[in-house]
Amino acid sequence: MAHALSLVVALSTRSPQPPSPSSRSSSRPSKLGGRNLRSNASDAARRRGPVSPSHKTQKLNSEVSPHRAVSAVRLMRIELGGAFADLLNERGKGSGENEMGYVERTLGFRTRELDDRDLRLVTDVVGGTIRWRRFLDHLIVSLCHDQSTFRHMEPLLLQILRIGMYEIVKLDMPPYAVVDENVRLAKVALRPGAGNMVNGILRKLVQLKESDALPLPKLEGDDRAQARALATLYSHPVWMVRRWTKYFGREEAIKLMVWNNSEPSYSLRANTGKGVTRADLVKHLDMLEVPYELSLNMEDFVRIKTGMQIIIRAGLLKEGTCAVQDESAGLVVSLLDPQPSDCIIDCCAAPGGKTLYMASCLSGQGMISAIDVNRGRLRILQETAKVHQVDGVITTVHADLRDFAGNNPLKANKVLLDAPCSGLGVLSKRADLRWNKNLEDLEELKELQNELLDAASRLVKPGGVLVYSTCSIDPEENEERVTAFLLRHPEFCIDPADKYVPGEFVTERGFYFSNPVKHSLDGAFAARLLRAL
Repeated sequence: MAHALSLVVALSTRSPQPPSPSSRSSSRPSKLGGRNLRSNASDAARRRGPVSPSHKTQKLNSEVSPHRAVSAVRLMRIELGGAFADLLNERGKGSGENEMGYVERTLGFRTRELDDRDLRLVTDVVGGTIRWRRFLDHLIVSLCHDQSTFRHMEPLLLQILRIGMYEIVKLDMPPYAVVDENVRLAKVALRPGAGNMVNGILRKLVQLKESDALPLPKLEGDDRAQARALATLYSHPVWMVRRWTKYFGREEAIKLMVWNNSEPSYSLRANTGKGVTRADLVKHLDMLEVPYELSLNMEDFVRIKTGMQIIIRAGLLKEGTCAVQDESAGLVVSLLDPQPSDCIIDCCAAPGGKTLYMASCLSGQGMISAIDVNRGRLRILQETAKVHQVDGVITTVHADLRDFAGNNPLKANKVLLDAPCSGLGVLSKRADLRWNKNLEDLEELKELQNELLDAASRLVKPGGVLVYSTCSIDPEENEERVTAFLLRHPEFCIDPADKYVPGEFVTERGFYFSNPVKHSLDGAFAARLLRAL
């Protein structure tokens, strides 16, 4: 499903997700260097001996940097345990006790509580370290002078080195303070020898940076060699670099990688379904002193670069005043053009960002049948719909679309298929996603997208509309899937998008396309297809 952040508060209680693959282990993604998260926590506990439960509150270490300890544990959870980086970063203080519980179980001690500055640093360090992981690992290998040392490095030690390198090279923090703090963390959380290793590697890095002599790969050799160098310099998988160079050219591929590595901005949608206007939302943001820009494309949207933690703590999301939703996703809804009294089928609805927006457009009249194969995510959608006061026009259906379409008489004039996709348009927000995808995934997705399109088409009444959308920028998931569908289904034709979205988002063939570099939004695609009478 297209990624949506509108349910971030509800999702903070979701069950753990399947482990995500690690760059250093292809066969067992929950492992790294032969050791997993739980075993490392157990090792730390064994090094310290048994601890009585009555002494838990005494495991406070006030000398260790809180943001670095929390960042290291978050990175361990993301890489080894499959947690989602964006959700971890959005939860903020709401899960502070759980956060420090993870730190204690993994490192064997607690730090002082995170203040607002620490929270901002955790978000920056975790997101940045994940984005720049390939580049940082290249530096670590270069300074270790030994691939074997890197491959067999303890997961926690590796995360501490990555954090230190990111803070020195990308955040330009005072270098020797960074060295000292990360050395202290390694010594306390692991052992003195680990601290000595961190000290030697980071001090060497500082010297190389100050002399402008970082060991960077050179753009030379054949296309493959140059793709590998670009992949390291801009920290993306090689297959993505080669694919984007093929489709967009090297210059655009580099711009896209720069965008993916930049700090993401977010959009807030005023919940008109609850009677909240954009002007009302702006008043809240002014009171909270959160800077914003009004969207030029969507009248219910505002953009923010900072202040998300403030908004969460103020309860604007929990109360349903607004939702976190990128304008690119909102424009997909505009393309479907939901109107009061419409009956709509949302084929792959969860987690429900577009469903909720469509529901708010119905003004209490009409119905949306929200179909999804994931019962838990549908439950979250139902709960959020109640908070947004649009549950009266949403009916959830737990089913596989392919089975549902073949065995159910339900049909509608407007059908949305927001298809499962690679998510290559949202890599700036989903920092970890680039490391969890491969070409084989793309091939499987294309087949699934074909099957879902065929199924969704059976739900469209004669004269009705089918909107196919993704949060991908890959032509093979977008234009090529629509072209193949139209060959199989000549009863459908393209309805040009320029009647529903601003012209700058309309392609030559009449599709909607949001280009991250051009529009400063998430990448997204949608086609509006009309069924003959």
